[in-house]
Amino acid sequence: MDPSEKAIYSAFLIALGIVGVVLLFFLVSIIRQQRRFRLLAKAKINAEISTLEKERKRIAGDLHDEIGPLLSAVKLQITHLESSDAHQKKLIDKSSQYIDDVIRRMREISNDLLPSILVRRGLSVAIEDFLNKIKAGTQTQIEYQFEIEERLPLEMEINIFRIVQEITHNMLKHSNARKFKLELGVREGKLRLSTADDGVGFTEDVKWKKESGLGLLNLQSRTEVLGGEFFVQSSPGRGTKYLFEVPIEKE
Repeated sequence: MDPSEKAIYSAFLIALGIVGVVLLFFLVSIIRQQRRFRLLAKAKINAEISTLEKERKRIAGDLHDEIGPLLSAVKLQITHLESSDAHQKKLIDKSSQYIDDVIRRMREISNDLLPSILVRRGLSVAIEDFLNKIKAGTQTQIEYQFEIEERLPLEMEINIFRIVQEITHNMLKHSNARKFKLELGVREGKLRLSTADDGVGFTEDVKWKKESGLGLLNLQSRTEVLGGEFFVQSSPGRGTKYLFEVPIEKE
């Protein structure tokens, strides 16, 4: 190889090296940008969920601490009314019954917004209480199994409870299932939640559509906030299975 060819070859290698460095720089920049975007997206979702849960907590507190006592006071005033007229007395009794119905429904709404049993006694007890109430009002056979003893961070418990609510409500509304089973446990430092029903299922093309009513985007968002993984398996006529695995971080 003569000197001119060597010079050309060296220049080619230098140019190739420069191009490689530039491409590597852009590749690293793209990866960093994607990581930054994912972190920002996760932080945004976390902030939205946190804001939603705080607002639910505030509304539940207002219903329990302000509206509830006010309605009780109104009922007390009504029950002290006296009338010799049979029609008016009947109206008073009906009004008192209506207020009882409003108070009962208000307590149900307050409990749905933030179940006090979840805060006081933990995730498994809250889910058991929730499913038992569902069982009382449906013909679907509901089974559950828990292998969890210790309390988890409250934020994790709230998100997992919301996931269970979303799946259960979707099952009752869309699946026409005869059987529904839920399992919750801890394995190798991960919280594992799995559910299965024998309902109508759904196709892949409607899985992630917002208008499908399945709430899968909500499930995915809560799972991502917890740093976990979410799997769903379904097909027409073969029911639906969910699996969530979330790493446990001690408080």
